[in-house]
Amino acid sequence: MESTTPSTEPEAPEVMSEDQAAIAASRTTVLMVITAVAFFIIGYGVAFLSFSATKDTLVADFQATVQEAVASALAEADIAVAQAQPSQPPQPPAVQDVSIDDDPMFGPEDAVITIVEFSDFRCPYCARFNEQTLAPLFDIYEGQIRLVYRDFPVVGGDQAAMAAECADEQGFFWEYHDLLFENQSALNSNEALYELASRLDIEMDSFQSCVEDQTFASEIAADFQDGASYGVRGTPAFFVNGRMISGAQPLTAFQTVIDEILAEQAAG
Repeated sequence: MESTTPSTEPEAPEVMSEDQAAIAASRTTVLMVITAVAFFIIGYGVAFLSFSATKDTLVADFQATVQEAVASALAEADIAVAQAQPSQPPQPPAVQDVSIDDDPMFGPEDAVITIVEFSDFRCPYCARFNEQTLAPLFDIYEGQIRLVYRDFPVVGGDQAAMAAECADEQGFFWEYHDLLFENQSALNSNEALYELASRLDIEMDSFQSCVEDQTFASEIAADFQDGASYGVRGTPAFFVNGRMISGAQPLTAFQTVIDEILAEQAAG
């Protein structure tokens, strides 16, 4: 039988990063400053007690000295803490290799422009893109673009995303996608999600079981994690051939990026 006595071998010491070392050094500096101020105040107080002529003058001068010394110490502390702030995380590259995973896609598979959208069915700005920008894009660049929808639920949970994944399982993703955005204010219960699905030729027993069993929870979580790794912080967020467009930007913002990509491809 193996012994269950825990090992007494010492753990390897943790190695501080440069930021952690800077913060530790700054704290030491602040403590030294405050200690020096404390000794200065004590010495100054003893001197006043020994040589001041009147009590009132003693108290007033001593208070002024303390206030000045504390203000100086706090200023030193602020400078040290500011210098010790960790460096900002690196910004994502201008063009990223964004996976389309196995998520729903609309448009030709060989399109020269791929727009990967990270979206939330409860997000009003996502609904605005779907209502005002998506169709014109496909009209202007007919046959040249495809849209890939990936889940990034940030508003009120992921049940709508779950229902959409379950609709996709039966081949009704885009029809259900449109119904969700068109009825966004009503997405407050599973029953509402079921009612929308009943408007399509969806087999309801399987659909409801899929939603209630959280069948695609891992898929939704994977989409969210991918989005975060690409720098997505809110919805909607788009990657046009890997170039990020954040927020519900106007049609012209997409046209600018797409036209630049097409011009680069034409130039060879």
